[in-house]
Amino acid sequence: MNFEKIHNKGQAKLFQSQYLEYLTKTHPLVIWGMYLPVLVLLPYYSATSLPFNGLQVFLIFLGGMFFWTFTEYILHRFAFHYHPETERGKRINYILHGNHHEYPRDKQRLFMPAAPSLIIASVFFLIFYLVLGKYAFPFFPGFMLGYLIYGSMHYAIHAWNPPFKWMKPLWRNHHLHHYKHGDLGFGVSSTLWDHVFGTMYDLKNEKEDKQKTQELMFK
Repeated sequence: MNFEKIHNKGQAKLFQSQYLEYLTKTHPLVIWGMYLPVLVLLPYYSATSLPFNGLQVFLIFLGGMFFWTFTEYILHRFAFHYHPETERGKRINYILHGNHHEYPRDKQRLFMPAAPSLIIASVFFLIFYLVLGKYAFPFFPGFMLGYLIYGSMHYAIHAWNPPFKWMKPLWRNHHLHHYKHGDLGFGVSSTLWDHVFGTMYDLKNEKEDKQKTQELMFK
């Protein structure tokens, strides 16, 4: 997913309706506030009303977080970077993710907006419940915390330089994903699955282009 020009100002107009356009934007704190009750209440319910002790809830919760990293990779690689051939498919792809590559400084579209986020989260919970049964109650909040960390990392990568030296490869991997070519570097909160599936950039041999990096950061 490459564009001839990365726009450093403005944002894509996705819909003619100003109301639909408004619903495509959000702030990270809105999404965190929306899911915070899930992060607290479901583990509490699991430990007090289901046959799990605190350690079991914690371990299943961690399992949900880990599973998110795999889901993040699969969605980013195969859904967001699907290469459709039809005009309708290209339009959907642009709304989902392409606009972010064209306007990486648009900080209002770094998180999934509230309405579609709730719908998709509900579908995931239903799937987990059908597959895992009562284990879904401590698993799902871990999964959602993984999602919130991913979204926050994505926001941070576009906003600031890495706060710690050990985080620099994560920043560079995503910056290269934007301005080098989009068919590598699908991990945002973790590069684990890029290493596993061979889509990690060879950072040692990739020249660091600080000007291009700055073009991707809104600050």
